[in-house]
Amino acid sequence: MPENTSPFKLPPLPWPENALEPYITPNTLSFHYGKHHKAYVDKLNELLAGKPLADQPLEQIIKATAADADKKAVFNNAGQIWNHTFYWNSLRAKGGSNPIGTLASKIESSFGNLDELKKQLVDAGLTQFGSGWAWLVSDKGTLKVLKTPNAESPLTTGMTPLLTIDVWEHAYYLDYQNRRADYLKAVVDKIINWEFAAQNLAKA
Repeated sequence: MPENTSPFKLPPLPWPENALEPYITPNTLSFHYGKHHKAYVDKLNELLAGKPLADQPLEQIIKATAADADKKAVFNNAGQIWNHTFYWNSLRAKGGSNPIGTLASKIESSFGNLDELKKQLVDAGLTQFGSGWAWLVSDKGTLKVLKTPNAESPLTTGMTPLLTIDVWEHAYYLDYQNRRADYLKAVVDKIINWEFAAQNLAKA
């Protein structure tokens, strides 16, 4: 995943805008990526112009500002840039095929089977009240599913994110309206990028 430093730039999508059809349409992406994600980039550049943090990678900015109430706006925008970039990489055209190798073994030892992991990811996304994220993470070698609100992520808790699903309404509302469950099931069954998760696990 690309690492941005100031001036921060909107990273390119890892696939064409029509690659995820019919599960996520170009119409949704034009707003989600082209407007929401871009707005976080523009705002962070505005907030950090001429500031020492401007020269730091996004992950360092997120960790440095997570507990600082005076830098909440910086944390929110940096976190949303990083989370969204991670989310795009967590998806792929014709995804959803079964994990292999070490990732498959870890899923079996941590969850029992792939269906249970998928169920937990969907449940995490459904039970995240309001806006936020569902995550698959590695915590000291054990895989876990968790959820975070708003711009929060596992980066500030010492866990290694493997993949994420965006459950902010702008991620799905144009395609699914209020049917968040249908969106989540489509992601985990059809367009999840297990290869990206395996790459992150190898670096954990």
